[in-house]
Amino acid sequence: MTGESELLRVEELSTRFPVQGGVIHAVEGVSFTQRSGETMGIVGESGCGKSTLARSILQLVRPSSGRVLFEGTDLVGLSARRMRALRRHLQIVFQDPMASLDPRFTIGRILEEPLVIHGFGSKATRRARVAAMLEQVGLDPTAASRYPHEFSGGQRQRIGIARAIMLEPRLVVLDEPVSALDVSIQAQILNLLADLRESLGLSYLFISHDLAVVRAICDRVAVMYLGRILEEAPTEQLFAQPAHPYTEALLSAVPQPEPGARRRRVVVSGEPPNPEHPPEGCPFHPRCPRAMPVCRREPPGMRALGDGRRVACHLHDPNLVDGSGQN
Repeated sequence: MTGESELLRVEELSTRFPVQGGVIHAVEGVSFTQRSGETMGIVGESGCGKSTLARSILQLVRPSSGRVLFEGTDLVGLSARRMRALRRHLQIVFQDPMASLDPRFTIGRILEEPLVIHGFGSKATRRARVAAMLEQVGLDPTAASRYPHEFSGGQRQRIGIARAIMLEPRLVVLDEPVSALDVSIQAQILNLLADLRESLGLSYLFISHDLAVVRAICDRVAVMYLGRILEEAPTEQLFAQPAHPYTEALLSAVPQPEPGARRRRVVVSGEPPNPEHPPEGCPFHPRCPRAMPVCRREPPGMRALGDGRRVACHLHDPNLVDGSGQN
């Protein structure tokens, strides 16, 4: 169940990277709101800007423009000192658990480090908290004396989750947290995340390309393409009745678990455009099977459809008289 208060508001956030001869538009004009206690999913093909968006929100990558309001405080442009004070409330779990854990340190030292940085208690208090947190994520407290290479991938991800929640954050960004794990282990980690959300009152920003995983854990979903959000909706509404042709194409490729169940296959040809040279008009129009002339000329604005749904697509513009794309 989601909370009532607004936790995160992202307004027209853009992150661009200068390269020789141009600029890469990694994130372009992204806006959304997340409420306290909510799990918000960000989905899309590889390279669409999901991870850059997550890092821009956390200020691990500095955005080019826009605002990121966390509980009313704009994180963009904050000094390093003020941002450091807020980091205890904003944590991240990375995709590759081995790469995110320092192989030179014991698990106990890795988990204790954020407590030391933020001046949490005495050494004995910190060690007791490390032991309690290991138990909370399903590991034996004796794991504190071992090193990352001594654990399986699923166990290392549990350690990464323990580190992220060590300081009792209010928002945890999960950047493809189960994509590197076997399917059976994925289910265990997703169940752990759901239990922690319930017991600790966490809010998650869940980054993934796996729509089945997103459906299992998220309350709302935003669909990204070429750095932009094309559609946002409550999870079950999005899966039952996608409003954007790109969302339709993504969902049509998801295997149906029910025997005999079928979904109309939507074929999208070609590859995503180069983010260094995004197309004019709608970013999806070069691959869209329902593109109209207006799609090639004008980028669609985000339009509210009711029931908390939004879509950026000319197909939902009531001012378009017919399918020709002419007003």
